[in-house]
Amino acid sequence: MKKIERRAVVCGILALLLAAGLTVFLVKYLLSGGDWASSPFNRHLYDTSGQLVVGSVLDRDGDVLSAGENGKRTYYNNETVRKATLHAVGDLQGNIGTGALNAFADKLTGYDLLNGAFGADQGSELYMTIDARYNYEAYQALNGHAGTVAVYNYKTGEILCMVSAPSYDPLNVPKDIETNDRYKGAYLNRFLSSTFTPGSVYKTVTLTAALEQIPDIEDRTWTCTGSVQIGDETIICSGTHGEQHIGDAFANSCNVAFAQIAEELGADTMKKYTEKAGLTDSYSIDGLPTAKGTFHWTDITAGQLGWAGVGQYKDQVNPCSLMVYMGAVANGGKAAKPYLIQKTVSALGIPSLPHITTKTGTLAASGTAKKLADMMAANVEKTYGTNRFPNMDICAKSGTAEVGEGQTPHAWFAGFLRNEDAPYAFVVLVENGGGGSSVAGTVAGKVLDIMVNGY
Repeated sequence: MKKIERRAVVCGILALLLAAGLTVFLVKYLLSGGDWASSPFNRHLYDTSGQLVVGSVLDRDGDVLSAGENGKRTYYNNETVRKATLHAVGDLQGNIGTGALNAFADKLTGYDLLNGAFGADQGSELYMTIDARYNYEAYQALNGHAGTVAVYNYKTGEILCMVSAPSYDPLNVPKDIETNDRYKGAYLNRFLSSTFTPGSVYKTVTLTAALEQIPDIEDRTWTCTGSVQIGDETIICSGTHGEQHIGDAFANSCNVAFAQIAEELGADTMKKYTEKAGLTDSYSIDGLPTAKGTFHWTDITAGQLGWAGVGQYKDQVNPCSLMVYMGAVANGGKAAKPYLIQKTVSALGIPSLPHITTKTGTLAASGTAKKLADMMAANVEKTYGTNRFPNMDICAKSGTAEVGEGQTPHAWFAGFLRNEDAPYAFVVLVENGGGGSSVAGTVAGKVLDIMVNGY
C-alpha cells in the first residue's frame, strides 16, 4: 500500500513538472514564437549568407520596396529610393536594426499564433505607412548632409516620411563604409535611435512653462542688448533685439529673454515641463524603442539653467519625441502615437486587423497648446516667411544648436500644419547644417510642398 502511495506521489510530482514545463513553453511561445519562426536557422526562409528571402515590403501606395523572389532579395529599381528608404526597409546584412527585414522578420514570414509559419515559403506582404516619394524628396532635400527628416499624421499616428542620412545603396554597399567619415553612423536611424542638442526648438518647452507659471508673462518686456550675465555665465544672443514682448522674443528666438525666463522658472519647473512634454520618455514604434532624451537639472547653476532653457548646456532631444510633442501641441495637448506598419497580407490573401490608434498622455494643457500654436504661426509670419510654405497653415520653430567650438551648428526646424486635410507634424535636423530657418526650414518646405501641393 505504501509503495502505491509513493508511486502516486511521484506520478503527481511528474505531472506537476510536466504541467509547469508546458506552461513555461506556452508563455515563451506566446512571447517569442515570432522570433523562433523567423530565426536564421530556418534555412527555407534564409539563404546561405543569412538574407531573408521571403516576404515583401511595400510602401503605403503598394510600391514594392523589397521582395523575396526565387530565393533572392530584390529592392526598388531606383537607387535614390533605395537609399531614402534604407532605414525603414533594412539591408541585406542585418546592420540596420530598425529596418523591416530585421525588426519585422516575423511578419514577413507570415507567422501567427494559430498557423505558425505556415505559408512561409511565399511569405507575407508588409505595407509600411511611409510613402516612397516623400522619402525620396526628403533625401534629395538633405543634399548629402547627415540628419533626419520625418513627418507623421498627428491624428492617426501614421509615419509618412522617415529618412536618416548618411545612407547607402543596399545593393552596392561601399567598400569603405566602416572607415570613410562620409558614412559615419550610416547604420543608425537618427530619427528613432539618436539624441541631439536641440537649440532653440526647445524654447517651445520653456515657453509652455512660462505661459502657465508666470502670470504676467504676456504683459512683460525684456531688453536684449546682445547678451546677458546670469551668474557666472554670459548668455550670448544671435542678435540685438531691443525691448520686446514674449511673442517677439519667441519669434526672434532671443536667448537673452528665454535664459532669464528659465532662471525665473527654476530647475524643478523646467524638469517638470520637459518630462511632461515627453522628451525624456521612449516611444515604442511597432516594438522599436526610441532613444530617451537627457537633461541635467541636478546641482545646476543659474547660468547653466539659462543655457539649458534655450536648448543648450547638456540638453539632448530625440527627433521622434520632439515630433510627437509638436503633434500634441497641434492637437490640443494629446497626439496619436506614431507607427510604421500599415498592415500585413498573408500568402493566403488574409489581411491583418486594422491598426488601432492610441494617444499619448497630455503633453500640454489644451489652452496652452492653442496659445503656443498661435505663437508658432506668428514665427512663420514674422521671421520665416509664409511664401515658403504655400497653401499651408503652418506653425514652426527653428533651432541653431551650438555643438562645440569650431563646429558648424546643427540646424533644426520643427512644427506642424493645421490644415484639416493635412494634419502633419514634422521634424528636420541637418547635422552641422548651419542656420535652422534657412537650412532646415528649406528642407521642410520642399518636403511639405510635395505632400500638400503634390508638385
